[in-house]
Amino acid sequence: MGADAGEEKLARVRLNFFACHKSDWLLRLIELYGGAAELLKRPPAELAAEGGVMLDTALRLAAQTAEANPEKEMLAANRAGIAVLTALDEGYPELLKKIYDPPLVLYVRGQLKPLPAAGIVGTRKATPYGLRTAGRLARELAEAGVAVASGLARGIDTAAHQAAVEAGGVTWAALGAGLNCIYPEENKKLAAKITDSGGALISEFPLDKGPLPANFPRRNRVISGLSLATVVVEGGFESGALITARFALDQGREVLAVPGQVDCPVGRGPNFLIKNGAYPAECGNDIISCFPPEALFGLKLAAPKQAAGPSDAALKELSPDALLAYKAIAGDERGLSADEVTLRLEWQVQRAAAALFELETSSLVLSRGGRYCRAI
Repeated sequence: MGADAGEEKLARVRLNFFACHKSDWLLRLIELYGGAAELLKRPPAELAAEGGVMLDTALRLAAQTAEANPEKEMLAANRAGIAVLTALDEGYPELLKKIYDPPLVLYVRGQLKPLPAAGIVGTRKATPYGLRTAGRLARELAEAGVAVASGLARGIDTAAHQAAVEAGGVTWAALGAGLNCIYPEENKKLAAKITDSGGALISEFPLDKGPLPANFPRRNRVISGLSLATVVVEGGFESGALITARFALDQGREVLAVPGQVDCPVGRGPNFLIKNGAYPAECGNDIISCFPPEALFGLKLAAPKQAAGPSDAALKELSPDALLAYKAIAGDERGLSADEVTLRLEWQVQRAAAALFELETSSLVLSRGGRYCRAI
């Protein structure tokens, strides 16, 4: 006979104390034995023989889960106003259930509202440009009704959370420690503001688990797992932000990056991502445009700015060929490729190339995805 819902939840909370904390194989064993409660009844030798785990791992699992006290953990969470969720509970985020290794247990202080979310991540050693841009993107997303997910770390994460709160929006902070161990300590006030403004602090770690280095990559996959799209603002090649981007790709989510300063080490990560297919993110609408259509319902999208068009003086300075090419490009909403300009104007390739070069250097057209579009 299977365990009832209460017993099964306590069993999952007990399993979650295992120090290895790799939910993918624990979830596989739960499925194999028909529940966490049934799994905990199996002796280590059986887990090793049937479950495909090393005997040493099975022995450690048995020892550490025996020492855990899930009833005490649940009582402490309840007293602190913290929800303890498993995938069996209503309120566990649907998007997070769909990743390869969803958290076995999710601790939530605050509200996890059913909102579309975007992750904003980046280096702790951010530049003024990165902090300014992260804040602007977070503000634009929050004003549109999108939840901003990040990791409460110094630098880019802090800037994103603060901007979302100041905009009156919702932000979610995924922690690399238990909810009784806010890290870094200087962000305790920010953590309180996040929950007070309708957001949430989230962790898969037991309440008193400290901020160990191995926890943060696990935390990163929760940020991307909660998000329809993840934006990397700044970070070097070894940055945790790029780890988050890899998680997002593995989870089938969109990845964007803010174009970085080419002479700045923390600009290398985002620029590398863009070179390898990530969407450039210059504004909140760039991020929202990557959401699936069903996620756009109810969002307050910013109206696109109307192009004023170039001044008469700017057009008079163009050569006759460049003026003809500009009119052809401006007359097509999608813009034109170089081949289309050549065919439409019945020119030689060299003539079209010279006209397009003049338009680009005059900042009257932009090249995007192989097509020339009106810049102003």
